Amino acid sequence: MVEEAAPPIDLYARREGSGPPIVLLHGVGGNHTVWNLVVPHLSPQFTVIAPDLRGHGRTAAPEGSHFTYAELAGDVLRLLEQESVSSAHLVGLSGGALLALRLALDQPDRARSLTIVSGAAYTDPHTRAVAQRWAETYAKEGPDRFALRLLKDLYYPDWVEEHLDFADELRELVKHQDIGPAERWSRAMQAFDERGRVANVRVPTLIVQAMDDAVVDASHGRILRQSIPGAKIRILAETGHMVPVERPRETAEAIATFVASVEAQRGNAPAA
Repeated sequence: MVEEAAPPIDLYARREGSGPPIVLLHGVGGNHTVWNLVVPHLSPQFTVIAPDLRGHGRTAAPEGSHFTYAELAGDVLRLLEQESVSSAHLVGLSGGALLALRLALDQPDRARSLTIVSGAAYTDPHTRAVAQRWAETYAKEGPDRFALRLLKDLYYPDWVEEHLDFADELRELVKHQDIGPAERWSRAMQAFDERGRVANVRVPTLIVQAMDDAVVDASHGRILRQSIPGAKIRILAETGHMVPVERPRETAEAIATFVASVEAQRGNAPAA
């Protein structure tokens, strides 16, 4: 089935550093700030580009947006053109990991490498049920109960207890957020299924998976490693779905080490 796609749009993006380009893609309902604690660890060696995808953060969603992966991919490719980046290391979190995978499959010449964080090759019944629970909680119980549901599902419990200020900030943020674009992207994501093609990934791949992910079961990390030729995996214990927020240093170190090794193989090792 051909996915509908509105024309590509300009994306707001945080840009920092110099060196080989890394594009950081956030997930459903997020924005570039989920990478805020990761970027400073990467920017000394790499050019980091962290966009707000269509309808998220500082990027508006034009009327007629479908939020399909074909549409989101078109936006990212437009961003690469505007940045004069012929190919980049693609890093995606959650729904953004699915987008990075789709780009690596459809546009392999634009991907120097692929890093999948809290991702999968398809949206399974468990993840669909979680998304449905979020939608029902927001509709029936309101923003505050929805925020509490997010905290429970997205983050490791001990981390939340140690970061209560963050929990308060999230509850306040949700009160003022238009969740329409997130709901539409979430609905489009229900049909995502690349199990028939994932073995065709030919770019170097790293999988970063949390053992305590309540949104995307940790088994997907192992499935991806077994499905993608030569894929490497980093597993983080006592960590929830939002890996870059909970474990920014470990996330950055995993990405930096992997990307540097890929660049070295290309003959373009970044400066230390």
